[in-house]
Amino acid sequence: MTSAELLAKAAYIDGYEGVQAFPYFGAERRGAPVKAFTRISHSPINVRSQIYEPDIVAVLDPGIIDLIDVTEGLKEEGKVIVNISKSPSELKLPRGHIFTYDGTGIALKYNLLVAGLPVVNTTMLGAFAKATGLIKLETVQEVIREKWPGKVGERNAEGAKEAYVKCTD
Repeated sequence: MTSAELLAKAAYIDGYEGVQAFPYFGAERRGAPVKAFTRISHSPINVRSQIYEPDIVAVLDPGIIDLIDVTEGLKEEGKVIVNISKSPSELKLPRGHIFTYDGTGIALKYNLLVAGLPVVNTTMLGAFAKATGLIKLETVQEVIREKWPGKVGERNAEGAKEAYVKCTD
């Protein structure tokens, strides 16, 4: 959810008039996978529903790929950005232009941890900026530093930058 909110904020700063970010929580147990959605448009957005035909899918936990089809509904020219240490050619997804980056490794390198676990939400924003070109890396870093002032924000901003550099297709 944090990634979705920061993405919407960065898009707004970068000149998009319509932005939305919202979570989707199913009836699953606590700790189950969560979906979050972000809409970005140059004009106002009046739709208020889940996104069923996304242009871009961001996968923060690669384990989910074995459980569900993360590309379900993805538009024909859609992009899939996956936090995984594999190359895009190693992933066998049914559709989409695939981008990968090792967000977990980056999170560990920059000590981006919560309760001892790596957190990849800010690294995904850097990879998203590279893969899509919709937002600027500098804007991503700006919203990260605003959300977490000080050393924590700086480490997250540097992690986003490294993800930007290392994101490949």
